[in-house]
Amino acid sequence: MRASLPRSVFVALVLIALSPPALADPPSFGPELQGFDYPWPVHDFAFSSQGEGLAMRYMDIPAIGTPNGKTAVLLHGKNFCAATWEDTIRALSGAGYRVIAPDQIGFCKSSKPERYQYSFQALAENTHALLASLGLSGVVLIGHSTGGMLAARYALMYPDEVATLVLVNPIGLEDWKALGVPALSVDQWIERERGLTAERIRAYEQSTYYAGEWRPEYDRWVTMLAGLMQGGGRDIVARNTGLIDDMITTQPVVYEFPLIRVPTLIMIGLKDTTAIGKDAAPPEVKAKLGRYPELAQKTKAAIPGSRLIEFPDAGHAPQIQEPERFNAALIAALGEARP
Repeated sequence: MRASLPRSVFVALVLIALSPPALADPPSFGPELQGFDYPWPVHDFAFSSQGEGLAMRYMDIPAIGTPNGKTAVLLHGKNFCAATWEDTIRALSGAGYRVIAPDQIGFCKSSKPERYQYSFQALAENTHALLASLGLSGVVLIGHSTGGMLAARYALMYPDEVATLVLVNPIGLEDWKALGVPALSVDQWIERERGLTAERIRAYEQSTYYAGEWRPEYDRWVTMLAGLMQGGGRDIVARNTGLIDDMITTQPVVYEFPLIRVPTLIMIGLKDTTAIGKDAAPPEVKAKLGRYPELAQKTKAAIPGSRLIEFPDAGHAPQIQEPERFNAALIAALGEARP
């Protein structure tokens, strides 16, 4: 007679079988993501900001389909880079759009200054300078996550230069500090960034970005981030990222949503639970944060005339988790937007 396993052992074995395989040590990338290849050529935009000579790197992808004369500008999130828009870039280019995908200062392949006062206004000014250098205005501005906060700020600052604003699971739909998330110092943020490993990054992304799912193609983005955070330039990367964390948590844009005057499309994966710093909050505060089904409706009501598209089974990154569905919905909605 075959002996049966205790239930606790059986459950543990099932969980191990369902978990993604352990990651090997990621390669080490330079402080400007040297060693990690992007799918298209990377260009340099050299400029000065706050007395610093900086380089903003970006991809400029021409329309592959019949050109429609429109340009889409893609703004990445904090734990993302221009390259993570790859599927959306291909879809937009195939639909006739020229696509500009920059890495913001402090992120990915762009400069990591020794000293910089990060603000969404400064990042918007940097992006505006890049687009001006390319002779671009009247763009379709698409921002994801932290890039959504930046896109909202850009639309508020330069409303006449944005044809359509698209917010993809933007963070900052609520004011976390006002709701009870403890304030963290810049030094605390920096130390938190220093502690990131490939395994910790993947665990967070699996639960938040992909609603508990994991596919092998996601490992590339974990490798990208872990290799940057743990590479030879980890100190300057952690410093810049810690300053960016402080910017995100101290510069809410949610109160200004009613002032947005450009056509706005909101695209939300409803299984998202992102709320920066909520792990440091008491349980009663944590429980009420990051409720995206509610936040999506509140945001739609706050931004005049906005349209909402929901992805019920997606997490924080629907453009990566459900690329075909997301891209089809995006392109269809942009085709329906007024000129």
